[in-house]
Amino acid sequence: MWRLNKVRYKAGRQGDSLEELRLKRREHERTLRQARRDRQLVSKRLLLNEDEEQQDITMDTTPGEQDVVSLVHKLQHSGPEKEANLKALSKALRDPSAQLTFVKLENSVHLLVGLLTSSNAQCRLQAVQCLHELSHSPHKNVAPACLPATSYLLTYLSGPSTKFSELCLYTLGNICPDSDAVKEKLLAQGIIPALATCMENQRHNLAVVEAVGFTLSQLLQTKDAAVKIIPMVLASTLPSNLLSVLTPDPKFGLAPAIECAWCLHYLTSSSKDNRELLCRGALVQCSSLLVSLGRAVAEGNKDEGLELLVCPVLRCVGNLLFSCPVEGLSTQVGDVHLVVALCGLVQAYLHTQPALAREAAWVLNNLTAHSSQFCSALLTLNLVPGLIQLLRFSQGINTMVSILRILANIAHKKQEFCIQLTQLGLLSVLCATLKMVDQEMVTLSLDVLFMLVVSSPQVAAEFVNQGGLSLLEAIQYNGEGDRRRRATYLLEQHLLSYRL
Repeated sequence: MWRLNKVRYKAGRQGDSLEELRLKRREHERTLRQARRDRQLVSKRLLLNEDEEQQDITMDTTPGEQDVVSLVHKLQHSGPEKEANLKALSKALRDPSAQLTFVKLENSVHLLVGLLTSSNAQCRLQAVQCLHELSHSPHKNVAPACLPATSYLLTYLSGPSTKFSELCLYTLGNICPDSDAVKEKLLAQGIIPALATCMENQRHNLAVVEAVGFTLSQLLQTKDAAVKIIPMVLASTLPSNLLSVLTPDPKFGLAPAIECAWCLHYLTSSSKDNRELLCRGALVQCSSLLVSLGRAVAEGNKDEGLELLVCPVLRCVGNLLFSCPVEGLSTQVGDVHLVVALCGLVQAYLHTQPALAREAAWVLNNLTAHSSQFCSALLTLNLVPGLIQLLRFSQGINTMVSILRILANIAHKKQEFCIQLTQLGLLSVLCATLKMVDQEMVTLSLDVLFMLVVSSPQVAAEFVNQGGLSLLEAIQYNGEGDRRRRATYLLEQHLLSYRL
């Protein structure tokens, strides 16, 4: 993350104070990322039959609880209308009350399990459809009732029918977060190897790949995933296959890439380190995709849901950068134009999707924290003036803090960079941020100002000419703690000699 020179001010043990602030800031950011991840809650998907009319799937036309009892009775006694009865049952099971009625009926789930092994392909399909409807239930006790069917659902993931595989995947994805017992049973039955095999065999079938991504993301969000699930995922072929799907398909759309990107996000944010993913080229691939996405956004691409792909990819890159060794950063990232994409995303989403703008700024902060090359690229590609302008007019304090940290990263790298930042007008912006109410912004502004002032006597003189002494004196008399000590040190050691 963001780093600053370990400067020791004369007023107290300032070096230690700065280090404590950095540790608190890193812990705060980890908490924020955890909160974002937790709010990306598990969800359920309902895969509808393609031949159903919209009016047939409304609650008004859905059979009720009594129909469920009657249909189960008919299915128990077989008959020529078994397929029709199963289809009617699947519609009836869209009613949450009917779902509860069904699981309370004796041997009802075992009835569906028996039909899963039927020689009639359509009966097997309709039986899975019934289980799928049950898996979508809001009632927590329905998912455990489906446990007798899970081994069959896993077996059928490798079947020849795409529709069948999709239904099995979405059914498993729906039930796995509802109960620890269900999750433990699925893990014991080998759901991770089954998903890996399914994705490996069906990697050209994007509908199935999307379903695998959904089911895996549901598992990765469950409690104890970091301990019980992620090691198994990393040891499988799933990460490589997830990475291979990141490039959106022009015909099929963004959905498979979005699902797989979220899976990678959960992997990168939950692992203690991401060396395994880095070794598989995850950072290079995610960075390359982010460059393409940034270019698309800059060109005004209006593809629906594009931001749903941008978000997890940003988080993947940010988390991977945090784990990447400094000496291998340039090689791992690959394209220096990543900074162009990130600046473009900040600009594009600042007003329409401010949370995404903050994510992009956070990634740019991680990218510049340890790399002179990417700091230099921001200057060489003339991107810094745009960042400085955002610092003037940004609508969110978190985005402003991230942007100021990026500028601090640049100033920290070289004395020459400090002079260039001054020439681009950073001093006048600092004069504005030093007046802000937000304490973090003031503290960070003082740190950046210190680096600029000590880089050159001309910079110090220019700051004084812009009325900087009165700003620091105000902080000196009205500020508290570290801010007062910083202001006092700057005045006494570097600036008072320039007073006219």
